[in-house]
Amino acid sequence: MKLGLFTAAFAKNSLEEVAEWASANAFETLEIACWPVGKANRRYAGVTHIDVNDLTPAKASQILGLLDKHNLQISSLGYYPNPLHPDPDHREQVIGHLKQVILAAEMLKVEVVGTFIGKDKDKTVDANFDDYARIWPPIVKFAKEHGVKIAIENCPMLFSYDEWPGGNNLASTPAIWKRMWEIIPDDNFGLNLDPSHLILQMIDPYRVVREFKDKIFHVHAKDLMIDREGLYQHGALSQGMGWQIPRLPGLGDMDWPKFIAALYQNGYDSFISIEHEDRAFEKTEELVNRGFLIARDVLRPLIH
Repeated sequence: MKLGLFTAAFAKNSLEEVAEWASANAFETLEIACWPVGKANRRYAGVTHIDVNDLTPAKASQILGLLDKHNLQISSLGYYPNPLHPDPDHREQVIGHLKQVILAAEMLKVEVVGTFIGKDKDKTVDANFDDYARIWPPIVKFAKEHGVKIAIENCPMLFSYDEWPGGNNLASTPAIWKRMWEIIPDDNFGLNLDPSHLILQMIDPYRVVREFKDKIFHVHAKDLMIDREGLYQHGALSQGMGWQIPRLPGLGDMDWPKFIAALYQNGYDSFISIEHEDRAFEKTEELVNRGFLIARDVLRPLIH
């Protein structure tokens, strides 16, 4: 198992700067942010450390050489948009870019692309599945044709009232995953498992590892703290509004030794990518760095 980080938290740094810092601080892999250039529209999105629309075999070779110089691997390419967005023009744009990320992964010899299913937050789950069954099979087929696995992060994308009431990502629960794979049973279509989103929903993360072990292609290390006062004031039916607080590993409610043990026990021996979305460690570059080092020191004794 190898410990790495998702580069999206380093919005102001070049890939070379991120690689140099990560290598100097004992990280082994990078999950590289691949949004379109200049398309930021939310926190920790819109970051471009590889411009996939400008990638050539020569540039891919340079990137691999840079990472090899720093003894780093690419764990995945990350691009997390909304392919089920209600605006068809927006859908077409993000699906087109997702396919470019898949082509870049093939060029860089990266096995996994991390992304979202997306969702129309104002539709029911059933209505979203009607769109999913039409939109997603060609994407998964395209990835398979290019030797790439699609790893869907299980984030509900429901952090603020502009994402209310349904959230912007369908793939958030075990029942939904099962239904997704009944419709698209391809073996290159699985999860980028983030346990913090299970804590929010009171879903047992250790059982998820046992039950879905063959569908876990990549793992995000992010924690979540439930603010009990906020939960008391707003209640569970607020769907996290006022009481879900993303934290770095070790600073929230997750039992990391138990989770990593479950991964080992169920045959996962691949990449753990720290995803930094902790507001307490984001105001300066020094704080961002400290956050990653805190998470590293929590996880490193468990990962070899």
